[in-house]
Amino acid sequence: MRWVGILYFAQGFPFGIFREVWGVFFRAHGVSLKDIGMMELLGLPWIAKPLWAPLVDRYGDRRHWVAGCLVVLAITLALHPLFDAAHPGLFVWTVLLLFTLASATQDIAIDAHTIGFLERGEEGAANGLRVSFYRVAVIVAGGLLVFLAGYTGWTPAYLAGAVILLLLAPIVLRAPRAELVASERKRFFRPFAEWLSRPGSIPTLVFILLYKLGDQAISPMIKPFWVDRGLSLQEIGAVSTTFGVGLTIVGALLGGYLTTRWGLIRGLVVMGISQALSNLFYAAVALSGAGRYAIYSAGLFESFTQGLGTAAFLALLMRLCDKEHAGTQYALLSALFSLVRHVAGAASGWAAEAFGYGPFFLYTFFLAFPAFALLPWVRRRVAVVAR
Repeated sequence: MRWVGILYFAQGFPFGIFREVWGVFFRAHGVSLKDIGMMELLGLPWIAKPLWAPLVDRYGDRRHWVAGCLVVLAITLALHPLFDAAHPGLFVWTVLLLFTLASATQDIAIDAHTIGFLERGEEGAANGLRVSFYRVAVIVAGGLLVFLAGYTGWTPAYLAGAVILLLLAPIVLRAPRAELVASERKRFFRPFAEWLSRPGSIPTLVFILLYKLGDQAISPMIKPFWVDRGLSLQEIGAVSTTFGVGLTIVGALLGGYLTTRWGLIRGLVVMGISQALSNLFYAAVALSGAGRYAIYSAGLFESFTQGLGTAAFLALLMRLCDKEHAGTQYALLSALFSLVRHVAGAASGWAAEAFGYGPFFLYTFFLAFPAFALLPWVRRRVAVVAR
């Protein structure tokens, strides 16, 4: 399990650079909000990664893929001090795109290798650690490096980040070996068709689309709700972000433990209901006009239950993948989930503005339940994997 922590720290660190550091760095150099917003397009490799995931499944040791990507990430991060950050041109955009491409490719290899060396039934505990160490890495990248830059300037901060990535490269090469059938790795299209033809596969894909729909719909509107209710930036940063991340980690560890102890299906039910209740909590706060301490409580409860639900959900994604083709299969499943997240997030602003926060939050509570009707098929599909 310690290797799960190490690998997912390596996975979370570059995403923390993308999500938390670049916006601060470029805005501090006077780059327009429009250009900073366009940098979101650099995240497209995380959605498009199924296109090259078969290469990771077919060729080479997945640990070598991870180590190679970490070296590329370290080099591209070390190039950041050379940027004309106030006027990002082709060179800057090219380096940033190489960084996100290497990060997305590393994600494929880490997910596939972790599925390869885990025993069936360990997914719950593994995903509790996975979510926790991923979040810690995002905090280190997005918090510690920015904090360091405030004292030393951006060049030492970026070089420190590059050193962290470079040190991780030889470490991941010592991760447990995944015992894979070599002949199976050379097949792709037929195994994928066989995977889809297994009993319950299509309803399970729909379940993946729907399971966190309520959570995905409410999430983009939580911070605007805090702002519109008059909470300060300090309150949002301390309660919603700092303490919230801590409770997400606690929730993920508990969710992983309970999923392992109870079994995957029961874990999905209990964690799914808990994350739906957090939406109901927010709806009650918004509709009643409750004060800041009620908002604090709703935010912290939402962070905790998000960790619970995510641990169980990611355990399901891992359980569904064949070890030899896990890179491609997991990339497809996670990209499908990401697509729904973006669609639901895009619609959330319109719905919240049209109906108001209270009715919208209540609506997202009911969005959480259609997925449960598909659980009999999910149980059948998981049983097929177990055999």
